[in-house]
Amino acid sequence: MTPSTHPPAHSPFLQGLNPKQLEAVTLPPEPALILAGAGSGKTRVLTTRIAWLIATGQTSPLGVLAVTFTNKAAREMMGRLSAMLPINLKGMWVGTFHGLCNRLLRAHHKDAALPATFQILDSQDQLAAIKRLMKSVGENPENDAQKPKELQRFINGFKERGMRPQAITSADSYNQKFIELYQLYEDQCQREGVVDFGELLLRSVELLSRNTALRDHYRSRFQHVLVDEFQDTNPLQYLWLKALSTPETGLFAVGDDDQSIYAFRGADVANMRRFEREFAVQHLIKLEQNYRSHGHILEAANQLIANNQGRMGKNLWTDAGVGDPIRVMEAPSDLMESSFIVEDIRALIQEGYSRDEIAILYRSNAQSRVIEQSLFNAGIAYKVYGGLRFFERAEIKHALAYLRLMENPHEDTAFLRVVNFPMRGIGARSIEMLADEAKRQGSSLYTASGLLDGKAGTAIRGFVQTIESLRFETQGLTLPRLVETMLERSQLIAHYEKDREGRERIENLRELITAAAAFMVELGQPADFPATAQADADTMSPLAAFLSHASLEAGDNQAGEGERAVQLMTVHAAKGLEFKAVYVTGLEEGLFPHQQSADDPDGLEEERRLMYVAITRARERLSISLAQTRMLHGQTRYNMRSRFLDELPEGCLKWLSPKRSHRSVVGEAWDTPRMGGYSAGGGHPPAHLGNAGFGTVGVARPPALASAKGHESGFAVGQRVGHARFGEGVVTGFEGAGPDAKIQVSFRQAGSKWLALSVVKLEAL
Repeated sequence: MTPSTHPPAHSPFLQGLNPKQLEAVTLPPEPALILAGAGSGKTRVLTTRIAWLIATGQTSPLGVLAVTFTNKAAREMMGRLSAMLPINLKGMWVGTFHGLCNRLLRAHHKDAALPATFQILDSQDQLAAIKRLMKSVGENPENDAQKPKELQRFINGFKERGMRPQAITSADSYNQKFIELYQLYEDQCQREGVVDFGELLLRSVELLSRNTALRDHYRSRFQHVLVDEFQDTNPLQYLWLKALSTPETGLFAVGDDDQSIYAFRGADVANMRRFEREFAVQHLIKLEQNYRSHGHILEAANQLIANNQGRMGKNLWTDAGVGDPIRVMEAPSDLMESSFIVEDIRALIQEGYSRDEIAILYRSNAQSRVIEQSLFNAGIAYKVYGGLRFFERAEIKHALAYLRLMENPHEDTAFLRVVNFPMRGIGARSIEMLADEAKRQGSSLYTASGLLDGKAGTAIRGFVQTIESLRFETQGLTLPRLVETMLERSQLIAHYEKDREGRERIENLRELITAAAAFMVELGQPADFPATAQADADTMSPLAAFLSHASLEAGDNQAGEGERAVQLMTVHAAKGLEFKAVYVTGLEEGLFPHQQSADDPDGLEEERRLMYVAITRARERLSISLAQTRMLHGQTRYNMRSRFLDELPEGCLKWLSPKRSHRSVVGEAWDTPRMGGYSAGGGHPPAHLGNAGFGTVGVARPPALASAKGHESGFAVGQRVGHARFGEGVVTGFEGAGPDAKIQVSFRQAGSKWLALSVVKLEAL
């Protein structure tokens, strides 16, 4: 086929693209950056770009590398491409960073110094391996439960920066110990033939860096590299992309700097500017037409995010009309905030909204309890989005551990998980003796089991014999039949049958058989293909592929959407989702934006991006709420209104409660409001709120705040004060008496501080 840079007239998939989308899809094969605003059709642009490149003969499916951040997004992309192109796409490399690195390392495991059957540790397995390592060097992780997690973060953080233990320098003795443990952890993983998620990327980058022939091969093969959610890439992921690309590669990066909200996971939004500079990007296209939200919602999002500095800049717009104004509710307490939300949802359901079209978003998981309680009491079905996924459930991880030992009996993490599960009389002392023997021999626990004497040795060898029998008996069986045999022979089913609450776990284990059958279909293998056989030298056996699939799915940060239930989730979890009606809760200083970000300009900008994401989840109806008092972590907080509310355009808002002229606290009289529906001077609150806590003038004050003379100092908890250095704040507590008296103030900019009343000069506001 003769390559053409013009869309063929018979390409129906180009029809319906707006001018900017069409321009992005049909760009020449050069580095390009697509700034794709929320709801602007970025997935359509990405998939159509791939289809257009193939349809015009500029590449074949084998010449495309497409990177996503979730397995769900990769499957959606492949599904769309299959519908667009009547050709076989099986050889195309489309997947997550981890999935594609796994594929690369499987193909070149010898060059990467890995066994052919290397296994992948998900986060839980990695933590278990770290705890085991600490015990082996005489450190009891039970004495400090946080230390293994700290070490896990330490290791993963440096891997994401591309640094091995020997590259880290530290004069700090604590960090020096972590560096030593990092090296021992690497040695342990290498000995056992396992890799964690960070290792998949780091080893791939190192492989491509030192093996120039291999790097040149893949650079020549992948003439077109496409990356989704580019703003969420970390430094190591960017290095991996650079290793596979040249300035001549059609590196097509799609992202939105205004939706970069994962810095805590290592994401670096600066990669967008870095890519633009280092690849001399000549094509920067902004997708600004929004197909999701109405005008008021987009105007609010645009005005809010304009307060961030250094943006690449774009302005969302829609031709769908302005829609309803954004409703704002300021409640006296978190209980009344949740009551407002629940009663409003009840009204939406009566109007015909489906429950799963409604979402309640919050900045902190701790906020959900009160909302859940109100929904439960109202009899409204709800789901907390992001619960345990299938492959993370304990019974499934037990089953997978047996399968992993059948594939690679020398994996110590899997061995330890099930050596005494179901219980077979192998205690902690027996395992400790086995670990000591393995350490002396420099071998796996599985190998060392044959060297252990006495009762302990007999019991452990009984377990080893079970694994050996399973490996022998399942030769030639299909993957579903292998899984079924393992469940019966391992006694997992029998174990849960004895448990009064084991029915659900048994159902989950049975579902694993179904998952194995579905995986074989997805793999494209015949139903009778043996689970432990390889189609050719370059492919994994179905069992090995299924285990990799399970580990990668467990690490996927996306969860399935609930059905017919109101969705509760953090704003972070909401990214990539959309709903007809959205409630954004807790718009209070210290909560949203979070207190930890108040003193950090970069952190505050990320909090603003998080609010931007929250706003742009709504299609038709957006409600924002806050509470003057909130119970969190066992303490009542007295709150100032979030600065983000002051950054929204007044013309887009409809206040459902009296709006105070200052970001003050509970206990102050409310100003004459700009409200939707009732007035402070004699009207009535919305019918669904009733009169609970509302008078015709304002709100009922808590008795403890009724007097402004709550302390000998003349100040009271909840009172707004000013300080020459720290600025505006709220009194939150007192300590001591007389000359030793101290006052606690939560300042908007400086955070919470204890001040000596005999010295401090505070002004009542």
